[in-house]
Amino acid sequence: MKFSIQEKEKESILNELRTANLKFQQIYPGDKPDRQAVHTVYGGANLFKSDTCIKMGEIALKNLQTYAPNFVVLAGVLKLDGYEYLPSAEKEVEELTQKLDQLSEAQRKKEPGWLAYSVYNKIVQKLNTEPVEDFRIDFEDGFGNRPDDEEDATAINVANELALGMQNKTISPFIGIRIKPFTEDLKHRGVRTLDLFLTTLLSKTKGRLPENFIVMLPKVTIPEQMKTMVRLLEILEERNGLQSGTLKMETMVEATQIVMDDEGRNPLLRIIRAGEGRCIAAHFGTYDYTASAGITAKYQTMAHPVCDFAHHMTKVALGGTGIFISDGATNIIPIGPHRADTLTYEQQTENREAVHRAWRLGFQHTTHSLINGLYQGWDLNPAQLPMRYAATYTFFLSSYEEALIRLRSFVERAAISTLTGDIFDDAATGQGLLNFFLRAMNCGAISEEETLQTGLTIEEIYSRSFYGILKDRRNSTKEKEG
Repeated sequence: MKFSIQEKEKESILNELRTANLKFQQIYPGDKPDRQAVHTVYGGANLFKSDTCIKMGEIALKNLQTYAPNFVVLAGVLKLDGYEYLPSAEKEVEELTQKLDQLSEAQRKKEPGWLAYSVYNKIVQKLNTEPVEDFRIDFEDGFGNRPDDEEDATAINVANELALGMQNKTISPFIGIRIKPFTEDLKHRGVRTLDLFLTTLLSKTKGRLPENFIVMLPKVTIPEQMKTMVRLLEILEERNGLQSGTLKMETMVEATQIVMDDEGRNPLLRIIRAGEGRCIAAHFGTYDYTASAGITAKYQTMAHPVCDFAHHMTKVALGGTGIFISDGATNIIPIGPHRADTLTYEQQTENREAVHRAWRLGFQHTTHSLINGLYQGWDLNPAQLPMRYAATYTFFLSSYEEALIRLRSFVERAAISTLTGDIFDDAATGQGLLNFFLRAMNCGAISEEETLQTGLTIEEIYSRSFYGILKDRRNSTKEKEG
């Protein structure tokens, strides 16, 4: 065979391309396989206690069982698949529940009520075991501007409560604080609270942080604010005996300037890079962002088109970087207008209707986020937790069969590819499919057994790396052939 390009020429040119390719891969390594919480609950720092997350679960469960005492009611409120075929009489609902209780998962899926039954029971289990996945102790909007001595005292008290929660194992798997922004008028207060809180906490815990601890810096508009935070975190690490890089941070997308700067560019990735590897997430601030876009209060909702624009711009800027993206919050809380030990029938009815309206709105907002690839959002009140999980479980359970077929097929094709040549070009696609199952397992939507139907082993699933799975399978095939 005769070629026009000499081997030396080809290698020289391709080596130059290799440098560019590797640089690109470093900037865009793909989706991070680490666990991402399905939500972040924001609570005022003045209200935080060591057992806050447990109490939130109790409140959320009571709210669910009060306004949806069984899965049939929930199905009717949310119009879940098959709801129109479910009975309404209490005795018939009990009989159907007993029947579904006795069926296997495979048998259950043939029944019209399987989705609502599964979602409802998974919500109850979640609220009993891990009601809050991520909690942010809020010194900003949820706390407000208070006298310095009051915020100082709160920062110290919160640190002590968090230390107690760590000791008693009553805190959420992910936790952190939101300080005030690094604007000219609030930067000193933000630094003071951060220093007081962390110094007190680390002194109390002998230098130990909670797992998955993070500091939220809100209202970032310029890279210099991120750089300032990095320098401060470096000092806090050094003075408190923490390993360099231990303290992580996240930022917020809540101003139009973080989506488009004065030169007409999207500055978000530059702002993330200013975090020097410490910034792991960007959260959307629905109400601050819509306000910055000139939307009046009445129309400041997650469903407004400007929010979708901001989400897409954020995903375009950060897609493939491994930075987690979170949507914002629904500000309609599912709590009835009447609060008393004894209510009239009319008051009870008004409460139920108000809660159900708020449930539907929260469910719709979370579902919209999930469909658009935003797997995390905010919750502001424990009464919102049931619908966070209702939407999340409905999304994953409804998509399970299709995702299963796609990943199983992909694994089989990859196995064949291991015999013929390189198999890594499509690893990003495989990682996205694997991440679906990891997300679903992490939040309790599906079980390990259901994930094993993909053709992956439990060890491969928990390796969390599709690239690593393919590499190991290829090496194993080569060893057998050798």
